[in-house]
Order: sequence, then C-alpha cells, then structure tokens
Amino acid sequence: MSRLFSPITLRSLTLRNRVFVSPMCQYSCVDGMADDWHLVHLGSRAAGGAGLVMAEASAVLPEGRISPGDSGLWNDRQAEAWGRVARFIKAQGAAPAIQLAHAGRKASTRVPWDRGRSAAVDAGGWTPLGPTDEPFDADYPKPRAMTEKDIQDAVAAFAAAAVRAKDAGFEVVELHFAHGYLAHEFLSPLVNKRTDRYGGSFDNRVRFAVEAARAARKAWPEALPMFARVSATDWVAGGWDVEQSVELARRLKAEGVDLIDCSSGGAVPGARIPVGPGYQVPLAEKIRREAAVPTGAVGMITEPAQAEEIVASGKADAVLLARELLRSPYWPLHAARALGADAPWPKQYLRAKS
Repeated sequence: MSRLFSPITLRSLTLRNRVFVSPMCQYSCVDGMADDWHLVHLGSRAAGGAGLVMAEASAVLPEGRISPGDSGLWNDRQAEAWGRVARFIKAQGAAPAIQLAHAGRKASTRVPWDRGRSAAVDAGGWTPLGPTDEPFDADYPKPRAMTEKDIQDAVAAFAAAAVRAKDAGFEVVELHFAHGYLAHEFLSPLVNKRTDRYGGSFDNRVRFAVEAARAARKAWPEALPMFARVSATDWVAGGWDVEQSVELARRLKAEGVDLIDCSSGGAVPGARIPVGPGYQVPLAEKIRREAAVPTGAVGMITEPAQAEEIVASGKADAVLLARELLRSPYWPLHAARALGADAPWPKQYLRAKS
C-alpha cells in the first residue's frame, strides 16, 4: 500500500493523500483580488488529485505584498473573491488552504516578468517595512524600520486575515515565516539588528513569529489545522540554522501549529544553496524527529518513487510540490498509477483512467 496515497488527519480534517500543492505566487491580482486565473490554476490541481491545494502568499496588509500583483486578505472583498476558489477546490475532494504573508523589506518589487526590481510609487509601489531600514539588496527599495506599533499591527493583521480565510471557506491556513519575508527577517541574525525586545537574543528574534502564530491560532477555528512555512536554514554561517528551527518548531507547536512546512534560504542575497533533488528533505526530517511535530518536505521533488520514499521512510508526513505541478497539474493521478495506488479521478475524466 502506498504511504503517499494514504490519508492523513490533522485535527478534525482528513486529507485524502499526502501530496500537497505548494503555494506559488501568480502575480496576477489587481488590488489583491483573486480572479478567473486563480480559479482555473488552483481548480485544475484539485481536479488533478492533490490532497491539499494551497493558494499563494496572500498579504495580510497592503504594504505586505511582494508586488502590486500579489494576492491579499486584508479586506472582505478579497475574501469573497477567494471564496469561489475555495468552494471549487473542496468540491473536487481536496482541502482548500491559503498562505498568509507579509513580505517585509522584500515588498514593493516588480512582477517577475517585468524588467527591473523595485516598483516605483508611480508604478503602484510603496515604502516597505522591515526590522531595520536596510534593504535586501542594492536594487531593492529601502524599507522603513518598524516601530513596536507597526509590529503589533502586523500581528493583528495575521489574525484578521485568518478570520477572512475562514469566512472564505479555507480549511487550512499557513503562516509564511520563510524566504526572507517579514517573519524570517526577524528570525535571522543576519537581518535583524534591532536592539529592542524584538532583536538580539533568540527569544527576542522569534517573538514576532510566536506572537503572530498565537494571534492567528486564536482567530482560526480550533478544529482546523494551521501550518507554518519556515526557512530552516539561511545557508550562511552565522545565520538562522536548522538547530534554531527545531526550537522554533517546538514553540510554534505549543502555540497550536500543526505542521511545519520546511523550506530554506531567502534571508540574504548570495547564499550558496546546494540545490538538487530533495535537498531540503533532511531539514524536514530533523525538525520532525527533534521537535516531534509533523512536517512537509518541499524542493525539487519530482518523481513518484522519490515522494513515496520521503513519506514512507518517515522523513516527512507530506510532500509539497510546486514547479512539477506547474508542468503537470495531474501529477498525483499519474503518480498513484505508478505506485499501484488508487486515486479518485473526476467523474468527467473517468473514461481516461484505464
């Protein structure tokens, strides 16, 4: 029996398999609103057999967007727009999920297919916020250092976005604490040079992430699971590392986080990341083992046998696929066949199953 295609239960939610669609920014929103593109993009992956389909990083505040084309959940109209997407995903048998995010100092950039990096104010840009006023890189906009009120406003915004996610019909929220965005900026000593209670010691650097998780958990239904995505290492000496991630995972578990989605990197430019098939799986395995919390593995997972081995050997509880699902939205159905497992096909497509 395939472990990858066995169900997994988190709180009251049972997912039909352990193939999750990783959140992937589409940079295709206007005023943070999901549209037909998002319905088709995410809906096709739900019809393609995934157990969980996670919508892209959705900013909890307007200034928390990576680009002017980012999704948002800072107002009720955005929740209504996401509602039709969530309903369709669920109707296909997958669990609808959404990632809540704040880009911090990496905000106000152009969409990837535009030339240049920083988004000027006359092109829809704004002044980003960060732990300090140091930009991510020379071609990024200069942020404004956050006051404690700014920090508390961001914490409250994560909670408010969780309420909107619930109202939209999502069954999982994931807190984006990775990839050099706001929470990760506070975590990493390479970025966080603050001297107040949000900087310096480990306890101070994790304070924002813990407070955001606590606030979101109080706002999110007790019966439904909450994930957190972390960059488990900066891949730079003296930076955030997997040992600190283990301790953070313990603290997030205590705050009601049910699964740690294990990615890496993004805090500073120039990190030498050993990219290769399954290169982040050891991070998920270590956090799962030492923090005693379910984990998801992500990063260059492309083959059915590879994904099966990760889950069957206990290295992670689920796999999150990104680019492979851009290439092949129906990957889970093909993987189930390759592994000798059964996966439910949409009834409209049953003629192609055999």
